[in-house]
Amino acid sequence: MEPLAIVVPLREFSHSKTRLRRAGVTDVEMLCEEWAQGVIVAGRPRPVYVACESVSIAQFAESLGADVIISDAQGLNEAVQHAHRFLSLRYQTIVVAHGDLRNPVGLGAWEPPAAVTIVVDHHGTGTNVLAVPTECSFQFAFGSDSARRHVHEANRLGLENLTIFASAWAYDVDELEDLIP
Repeated sequence: MEPLAIVVPLREFSHSKTRLRRAGVTDVEMLCEEWAQGVIVAGRPRPVYVACESVSIAQFAESLGADVIISDAQGLNEAVQHAHRFLSLRYQTIVVAHGDLRNPVGLGAWEPPAAVTIVVDHHGTGTNVLAVPTECSFQFAFGSDSARRHVHEANRLGLENLTIFASAWAYDVDELEDLIP
């Protein structure tokens, strides 16, 4: 069994970043593609898998050398849950990294310091990067207040966990002000 793989969940770029579109940003699809490419490339030399439901996203990921886990998942948590099950026989740990990290540098060399390691967003409540062992049936809880819910899940399963608040990975892009470095 290999030690670690990175999973980047992506949805169709034309359906991503609604808040940015509402704020008047016109090149959202191009930006989403750039951010996702940055995360996928930063994941090297680790094996990188893109979890998606779209043929065009699968082709995009494959063009960058990523493997694809395609499913008919409804939403982020279901897509990541599917990827976790899919990779559980091959890897000891998966690292879920969102495809909109502003600065994903170092992702491919990262060694999670705890069985469950949560890198929170710059608000201190969301989860931007999450390392989870595959040997357990971890229930993913991305969305509002996900960092707290992921800690709760790790504790429920009796897994050592660590929350990281200071990281370059804390900066993802959801709102217009997130575009400003």
